[in-house]
Amino acid sequence: MEGFVARWYAKTRGTTAQLEEAERQAERLTGDLPESAHVLEVAPGPGYLSVEMARSGRLRVTGLDISRTFVELARAYARTNAVDVEFRWGDVSAMPVESATVDRVVCQAAFKNFRWPVAALDEMYRVLRPGGTAIVQDMRHEATDRAIREEVATMDLGRLRAFLTRRTLAGLRRRAYSEAGFRGLATASRFGGCSLSSEGIGMEARLRKP
Repeated sequence: MEGFVARWYAKTRGTTAQLEEAERQAERLTGDLPESAHVLEVAPGPGYLSVEMARSGRLRVTGLDISRTFVELARAYARTNAVDVEFRWGDVSAMPVESATVDRVVCQAAFKNFRWPVAALDEMYRVLRPGGTAIVQDMRHEATDRAIREEVATMDLGRLRAFLTRRTLAGLRRRAYSEAGFRGLATASRFGGCSLSSEGIGMEARLRKP
């Protein structure tokens, strides 16, 4: 996403309810990490989750996105919140990140958009330190219309934006991976497999580097 579309997405995702959810997710995704651990968020978009993961100052957080607009928006959001996060431009299939320097990779609501998904997983494997974990959260192909309606209802959107978001999610579902499909990608990657759970419209995969 670039330009107007990226800015519209950032506004849609920036409601009070969703920012509060980003705060909860940040704790759940990184609460077990030691002081000064390095967290890489792949495709952070406007940076809301990355900022929450870094807000305490306990972790080093980097966000890597292929959208230059999102990188600009995320940097501005971090400055506004006086939170130290490094946002960089880069492609997930060839990340400008040194090997074995990251303790946790987080990828939220973006994996279905990657052109080379196995290459993306292999890059996550490469940058992780031994024992590190990648967590991929995304929409699943099995999501029902009812689940989409219920998900959008939690987002605190106005009527028009809620309608557009439901339509957008219904469209995205067509290219979202099924649970079996994602397991197949994980098995084909250097990780060799994953643990996977699902709820509502989404699924979460955890992939560990030995």
